[in-house]
Formats: sequence, C-alpha cells, structure tokens
Amino acid sequence: MGLTMDENGSLYVVDWRKHEVRRYRRGESEGTVVAGGNGNGNRLDQVNGPHYVFVDRDQSVYVSDGWNHRVMKWMKGAKQG
Repeated sequence: MGLTMDENGSLYVVDWRKHEVRRYRRGESEGTVVAGGNGNGNRLDQVNGPHYVFVDRDQSVYVSDGWNHRVMKWMKGAKQG
C-alpha cells in the first residue's frame, strides 16, 4: 500500500483491493476517492492493482497502475486520468 502527504497535510492512501486512491484531510475518517474507485479495469476512470502514489504542488495525483503497466495522472477534481 502506497501513501503520501501533500503540502496541506492531506494524506493520500492507495487501496489496491478497492482499486482506488483516497485523500484524507485532517479530521476526516472516510476520505474522498481521488483516483480510480470504479472497479478494476483499464479505462481512464479505473486502475488495476495500484501501488504507489505521488502528489504534486497542483494537487495532481500520479498513480502507478500495476496490472495495466502504466502511470496515470489525475488532475485535481478529475473524474478520469
């Protein structure tokens, strides 16, 4: 499971079983899906076996999509990468 923190203190957590990345802001317990979350697959709104995550200063999320052999970039607020 990959995780990272952005400059605002939000934590980004990869859940490879749910094929998604969630952002947890301070005080949140549920988090918000910011990448994937639409089951496993190779569409632009899906990831399949995500491993690592990185967040840049623009809050774009980069996800290593293991089983699809790609790295996806999800811009802030995007519904697909």
